Amino acid sequence: MSYMHGLDKIMRPRSIAVIGASTKEHTIGSDIMKRLLEYGYTGNIYPINPKDSEIHGLKAYPSVLDVADDIDMALIVINAKYVLSVIDQCHRKGIKGVVVISAGFKETGSAGAELEKQLAAKIHEYGMTLVGPNCLGVVNTDPAVRLDACFAESLPVRGDIGFVSQSGALGGGILNILKDLNLGFAQFISIGNQADVNADSAIEYWENVDDVRQILLYMESIADPKKFRKLATSTTKKKTILALKAGRSAAGASAASSHTGSLAGADKAADALLKQSGVIREFTLQNLFNTAKVFSHCPIPKGDRVAIVTNSGGPGIMATDTVVECGMQMAELSEATKEKLRSFLPAAASVKNPVDMIASAPLDHYQQTLETVLSDDGVDMVIVIYLPFLGLKDIDVAKAVMDIKAQHPNKPIVGVFMTKNEFFAKLSDMEVNVPFFMFAEEAVMGLNRLNQQRKWIERPITSPMRFDVDAEKAAKIFSNAAAENREQLTTGESLQVLSAYGIRVCKDGEAKNADEAVALAEEIGYPVVMKLNSKKISHKTDVGGVRVGIKDAEQLRAEYADLVAKLEAKGLMEGFEGVIVQEMVKSDREMVCGCAKDPQYGPMMMFGLGGVFVEVMKDVTFRLAPLTPEDANDMITSVKAYKLLQGARGAIPAQIDKVEETLMRLSQLVEDYPSIEELDINPLMISDKNGEPIAVDGRIKVSLT
Repeated sequence: MSYMHGLDKIMRPRSIAVIGASTKEHTIGSDIMKRLLEYGYTGNIYPINPKDSEIHGLKAYPSVLDVADDIDMALIVINAKYVLSVIDQCHRKGIKGVVVISAGFKETGSAGAELEKQLAAKIHEYGMTLVGPNCLGVVNTDPAVRLDACFAESLPVRGDIGFVSQSGALGGGILNILKDLNLGFAQFISIGNQADVNADSAIEYWENVDDVRQILLYMESIADPKKFRKLATSTTKKKTILALKAGRSAAGASAASSHTGSLAGADKAADALLKQSGVIREFTLQNLFNTAKVFSHCPIPKGDRVAIVTNSGGPGIMATDTVVECGMQMAELSEATKEKLRSFLPAAASVKNPVDMIASAPLDHYQQTLETVLSDDGVDMVIVIYLPFLGLKDIDVAKAVMDIKAQHPNKPIVGVFMTKNEFFAKLSDMEVNVPFFMFAEEAVMGLNRLNQQRKWIERPITSPMRFDVDAEKAAKIFSNAAAENREQLTTGESLQVLSAYGIRVCKDGEAKNADEAVALAEEIGYPVVMKLNSKKISHKTDVGGVRVGIKDAEQLRAEYADLVAKLEAKGLMEGFEGVIVQEMVKSDREMVCGCAKDPQYGPMMMFGLGGVFVEVMKDVTFRLAPLTPEDANDMITSVKAYKLLQGARGAIPAQIDKVEETLMRLSQLVEDYPSIEELDINPLMISDKNGEPIAVDGRIKVSLT
């Protein structure tokens, strides 16, 4: 066996030292020993405990240095205060893989955090690989290894899942119910405080482990978002990654932080990261394992055309509704398929999709109908619905479906059996090759996830684009603001920066007084918009600082005088720079795009319905910079307002390629200037004349540190 990855020494060790092994019942040191022995670990086990000469029938040693043979991995279950000195001994012994189950590190506060920092430094210095601390342990069900190095109550069930859990207890709970879930693990890693090994490490390792066919993650934090994105984007093209990211609410994030001592991060940023990495995010454990069950038993489909075979009309209709709501298609059955179905189904049956065989359908109708529908080239996936009628046994139908699946391995089949719980208990004792659910919605959601993975695999991998920009002009504006110790750029400066980066902004100019404003307006052409230009006020509408539809010089002078009078009355003249006069873009479609900086994830791009609706409708989406062309397109097509951009009610369609380019140019801007904390283009107007996106207003805030 050759070791290619640091985790090999932990997941495929030829020998293990259990430091803190114990004979005392119901201690972790005793339970770990029992699990290793009961599951039949194929390597050598060396219990380490200076007080005992024999533990669970094996010779015990005072320290790892007293063991004559080589040791690949140390399982450490001793008090946290002794861990560092034991790591030194492991190093002297040449041990490269370490699992620290012991708690008492950064999850306990500042003293524990300092201890963990020292632990991580030693691991790095010694070239070791560490899982933990404060974790449940690891499992590898490969028959060549049979490693159960954790203290969950139940022995692991063999399967195709690689599971990473940031919560040890949750991971243990899941190991205990795998049989009931009809699922099995290939490998399991409880990362705990992830001082060294984290979700990234597991993804990188499992990408090339053949018996791990899908990866499941329970995460409360993402240690290195950039690294995660790179690794996950590559791996998800080969195998599915499903994630349950907890800490969505502020209270949940706070609890996650105290649980693992990690920064949970903004959920919008985490959600964007998972989407851009091709990771399928689930929001409940039930959905996580429902989806895992589908991926365990179903191939990736060739397309999104779903056929439904049922013995009851109602569930068939509900399943149809869910298929359509998920954006998949109901398969059009060919005339030949319908003709064949008519040849054996009763006249009352419906041979259109959904195929309703009616309540009297015997077992052979299920078999023939499913065979016939699967043979139709226009069908990519099939849902089989069973309700108990006329003595037809659920388990007989399930066996028939599984027999047919074995003969048709290339098309996903999912069963919906609205029957007693005893049926699902029987399945947990059987070898199954089809996922079975109680309700149609669960089955359709599973197929939708398969389809999501299909689309991700087919999606091209592209790099973020780089555009030619006037970097010198932008840099000068930023340095001028910094020289004046200003965080907030004026509207004029913000628009100039956008223009320097090739973003189409309104024709405009700055005016210090009414005469300059009139001269500018005549150059641009009426009607115009006049906006307050202030170094102190960023939200102009709150102070009446935006005047639209100005038709001539007389009106412009009157509006200017009124604006100055109102500012003077409110004591807001400090920072007044005059006004910006802009061309008036006629548009009924106002979008918003911009960026906010997340302290952990970096620049987070936003796009959606803008203008006054941005706060009310909240029809916005987020992705992390840098944006690829696909990311930009996803942002645009995923908001409800996309229909407006397509040209609803006879409007000229937006130039979608130009909107994409605007987002990518903004992404380049915030990548080039990490000091940008906030950036808004609101509104980005879609011109009624030609669908061109035009930045009408801009706001940029920078960090001065």
